[in-house]
Amino acid sequence: MRQVIVAGNWKMNASKETVNTLIMGILSGMADVDSNVIVCAPSPYMSQVEALITHSQLHLGAQDLNENASGAFTGEVSADMIKDFGAQYVIVGHSERRSLYGETDEIVASKVQVALDNGLTPLFCIGETLEQREAGSMEAVVSRQIQAVIDRVGIGAFKNIIIAYEPVWAIGTGVTASPQQAQDAHAFIRSMLTQNDASVAQTTPILYGGSMNPGNAAELIGCEDIDGGLIGGASLKAEDFLQICKAG
Repeated sequence: MRQVIVAGNWKMNASKETVNTLIMGILSGMADVDSNVIVCAPSPYMSQVEALITHSQLHLGAQDLNENASGAFTGEVSADMIKDFGAQYVIVGHSERRSLYGETDEIVASKVQVALDNGLTPLFCIGETLEQREAGSMEAVVSRQIQAVIDRVGIGAFKNIIIAYEPVWAIGTGVTASPQQAQDAHAFIRSMLTQNDASVAQTTPILYGGSMNPGNAAELIGCEDIDGGLIGGASLKAEDFLQICKAG
């Protein structure tokens, strides 16, 4: 039985004041939450979040990492830096990193490897654009993205990887994926893993990252192959985020 995982991705949204209010609001409602809950904060606020969630059931994650251990990489964040703040998770290959910053499948696979090598659990993001979906390329795109990581770290490494499926066409566009569309995509992802190792496929969590909100979370998480969500906008409101966490 896979545990439900809910990860909040704050993206580039935070201030010292809003972080304090948001975290305290989330903590106030965690008593009724059985899900594994992760908050992925912008790097400047990781220390603040670390202090606020000490001795709580919340886990800290980062939003990205550099493939290098240290050096002349201005503005970048290494795995050691992330771990220094007590973080256990890191988002890798988010659709925004791929589309806005040119991260290729090979770069993403390298980042997954670095995260694993440093004891961090990657939230490994995959998914297709609207153009790719309309062209009937969803399976080909997702397969290519997953295969790049399998080629780099091996299928066994997925015991320590969380997959997040992001239908890019359903994020902030007003277009919504139906629960059946989401389940079909998740089932395909799990079937691809099964072709490599059936036991790994059954234990690998696959989160849905397509604008999950309090209104659709229960139905989505109720699908057989959807094990939780990677939450964007709704993770910035404590009440909304808690409702999603409780949906599992």
